[in-house]
Amino acid sequence: MSTHEHSRLTRGLKNRHIQMIALGGAIGTGLFYGSAASIQLAGPSIIISYLVGGAVMYLIMRMLGEMSTAEPVAGAFSHFAYKYWGRFPGFLAGWNYWFLYILVSMAELTVVGIYVAYWLPDFPVWLASLLVLVTVTAINLGGVRAFGEFEFWFALVKVLAVVGMIVFGTLLIFSGADNGVGVQNLWVHGGFFPNGGWGMLLSLAVVMFSFGGTELVGIAAGEADNPRESIPRAVRQVMWRILIFYIGSITVLMILFPWRSIGVEGSPFVVIFSRLGVGPAADVLNFVVLTAAISVYNSGIYSNGRMLHALAEQGNAPGIFLRLNAGKVPYVGVLFSSCCTLAAVAINYLVPEGAFMQVMAVATAAATVTWAMIVLVHIRFRKAHRALQQRLVFPAPLFPYANYACLAFLVLVVMAMTQIDGMRTAVYVLPAWLAVLYSGYLVKTRLADNRSPQP
Repeated sequence: MSTHEHSRLTRGLKNRHIQMIALGGAIGTGLFYGSAASIQLAGPSIIISYLVGGAVMYLIMRMLGEMSTAEPVAGAFSHFAYKYWGRFPGFLAGWNYWFLYILVSMAELTVVGIYVAYWLPDFPVWLASLLVLVTVTAINLGGVRAFGEFEFWFALVKVLAVVGMIVFGTLLIFSGADNGVGVQNLWVHGGFFPNGGWGMLLSLAVVMFSFGGTELVGIAAGEADNPRESIPRAVRQVMWRILIFYIGSITVLMILFPWRSIGVEGSPFVVIFSRLGVGPAADVLNFVVLTAAISVYNSGIYSNGRMLHALAEQGNAPGIFLRLNAGKVPYVGVLFSSCCTLAAVAINYLVPEGAFMQVMAVATAAATVTWAMIVLVHIRFRKAHRALQQRLVFPAPLFPYANYACLAFLVLVVMAMTQIDGMRTAVYVLPAWLAVLYSGYLVKTRLADNRSPQP
């Protein structure tokens, strides 16, 4: 058996796994915890921000879905960038996405301790993060089917919880509950745009972090048992479900409680129900948001292991990341990524205050690079397939106008980040990060040239 066959991933994920992996990656900390920061920027108009952000992400997902259906590989956009653009774009797309999900994983570990503190105020935040890291890493070292089942049920818990929260919140609204509950909360506290259109635009920078994770559909395509059917179905169904969950839940929150009173001391969902005197519901929701954070961290470790495997196949990462265990899991990549997220434990120990916002800002900046790469590579992908006169199975709509519109929107998001104190530094760090990646590529290329036999 060849080395390539030894390093080949297996197709063990079914359609229900693919859908829940994407939902599990997107419905998590950004909604349950990060929404507090975006609400403070935009007030009730945050509803529009989620609608606009969701629409843009749907278009980007259709572009990725088109490519992943035509060529279902674990490397997803890194593979496409490498094949249709060149060696450095493939290197950039892969390592940037790996770095992005290291940051996302760190963000999830950061808030785990906050959720645990709701029940156990004296329990060390860093220790809670460490326990989750060890447990999830162990799960990811099992077979891909085991991972898919774990993520399916974890994601299902939070999906059902969000639906339940929307239903329960709606009942509170129409039951005539006291404590200031009412539709008037959408406009009586400074209006629907309390900070003007500018505040709504700024909120997009935080909102887009919430939609990160939907691109996991492309990563999972390499292990889907029927990608030509499951990927298009997952893209279509996941996006409208996310829009319902986000817009529905945020709208209910805005009606239940004055937006100005929603702080950042915990999940807005938990805080609101606690203040309304609905104790049991708050306890259940806290369990759900804890589950959500663990679920997203689980998806992050899965994604990073596969991305390192794909980079190694391209020659853009050390060959050791090609190694698989008996369950056909790229265990070296999983363990390496898990060790890197240990930095979150250190951050929680050294800088417990404000750690989440700092990590989220850098993750959002890295995410815009990933999304921009998907949009740009899709243009090259479409031109290549047009030249080959190949019929696409799942073509993205409005090409190429949607591509240019998405790029303009991503530029707007980066500009908005420069106007937010907690996120400005991340924008300035981004060029330095890209320079680091380019330097790494040059070093990798030089080392490869030195190892090549001389004529």
